[in-house]
Amino acid sequence: MTAINLDHLSANPLLPEVKDAMIEAIRADYGNPSSQHRIGDRAAEALDAARQSVARLINSPTSKEVVFTSGGTESVNHAIKGVALAHSDRGKHIVTSNIEHNAVLRSLRRLKLLDFKVTSVPVDEYGRVNPADVAEAVTDQTILVTIMHSNNEIGTVQPIEEIAAVTRERKVIFHTDAVDSVGVIPVDVQKLGVNLLSFSSNTFYGPTGVGGLYVRRGTKVWPLLDGGVQEHNKRAGTENLLGIIGMGVAAEAALRDMDRRIAHASGLRGKLMETLPQYIDGFIFNGHPEEVLPNLVSVSIKYVEGESIVLMLDDEGIAVSTRSACAAGALQASHVLLSIGREFADAQGTLVVSFGLENTEEDVIRFLEALKGTVKTLREISPLYNGEAVNE
Repeated sequence: MTAINLDHLSANPLLPEVKDAMIEAIRADYGNPSSQHRIGDRAAEALDAARQSVARLINSPTSKEVVFTSGGTESVNHAIKGVALAHSDRGKHIVTSNIEHNAVLRSLRRLKLLDFKVTSVPVDEYGRVNPADVAEAVTDQTILVTIMHSNNEIGTVQPIEEIAAVTRERKVIFHTDAVDSVGVIPVDVQKLGVNLLSFSSNTFYGPTGVGGLYVRRGTKVWPLLDGGVQEHNKRAGTENLLGIIGMGVAAEAALRDMDRRIAHASGLRGKLMETLPQYIDGFIFNGHPEEVLPNLVSVSIKYVEGESIVLMLDDEGIAVSTRSACAAGALQASHVLLSIGREFADAQGTLVVSFGLENTEEDVIRFLEALKGTVKTLREISPLYNGEAVNE
């Protein structure tokens, strides 16, 4: 039986055109972009072409505002720690939200060891930050606000433009983690008004191990890595040229096919949400009903444990997740789900389904059929389930 991947937030396959471009780059024997000779010049030209493609995807006015990194985690770390170190003489206070990715949370935890203070604002039942809460949290010591663009567990998209208006008025640097947004939905850094934006190649079918950080011109950020003057003197070290070439091609494809991809994912998301009640009862959809990623469904299922569902579905050849891959294996309930008001047990019974280009409506039905049997089996052995209908 053909396997079905419904966990595209964790990993995506390379687009054929991306793979072809990377193979051709290997055959071309590219040099070091920093070398001062013809081989190096060709490598530098390829690097610049990819940078321009990525800049177009996020509508950066100049490719010089794009810094290539090893992925979303490094981009987030660079933004947060780089701003903190560059502006600590002005203040040591940072504002964030209760539902950020671990890359943000653990970066902030590290900064607390250096006497930085962090204020975390709450979210509503859909996982949305109120810009007024951000405004209230900002003090004269605040140097950075970091609020994610979209949440990787419930898909909610934040009011980034409104939050940016607050930070501009208060003259505070604003970073957004857009790893799960860029290449999936339109992300326009000029319209958003952010100073820094993190993203990752694999989200839009580029290679893993490559990402980017948008740094608005005039934003002072210290580099995390010291050494050479690569990446406009913002990130030392020879660039991952093969990966960056693949990322550039993936960025071009994402921009070109954005509308088609959104329509495809939205159709599958709608199919799953409309049809799920025909197969199981006792569930709660998580996330905002409208301001949400088109390729993600988060659902909490009562009286079952999410990890058990994942393992049993895997035996059926179906891959789903309980939370982000970076937090998988953690025994505690998701901080995101607890922050939106889910009970601990319901949070533990949450599945995250994320669609990709190859998924079909037939995949959705096969998933639901397998889920029905899995939930029935697990509820029969649950000490909490009494056999009655548990419709919400």
